[in-house]
Amino acid sequence: MKQKVSIDSIRMKLDSHLGERIKVRANEGRKRISIKEGVLENTYPSIFVIRLDDESRRAVTWSYIDVLTDSVEIQFLEQVQEVPADS
Repeated sequence: MKQKVSIDSIRMKLDSHLGERIKVRANEGRKRISIKEGVLENTYPSIFVIRLDDESRRAVTWSYIDVLTDSVEIQFLEQVQEVPADS
């Protein structure tokens, strides 16, 4: 059974991941899906901002309603730490 999710709980979860890398899969309608990766830059009362990793370094926004209605899926990417090889 799916857990009951509210806009506030989505915002609090995103607040706890500020500054971290995330992947967003957005349904743009008519069978178009975009996948973007970037850093969660900020959260506001009704939207959140992601700074993209591409050359333009532009910011993109989505609303918490998009996440609630499954139009946008968020995946938190783990930070991979490189371990220097012993030489």
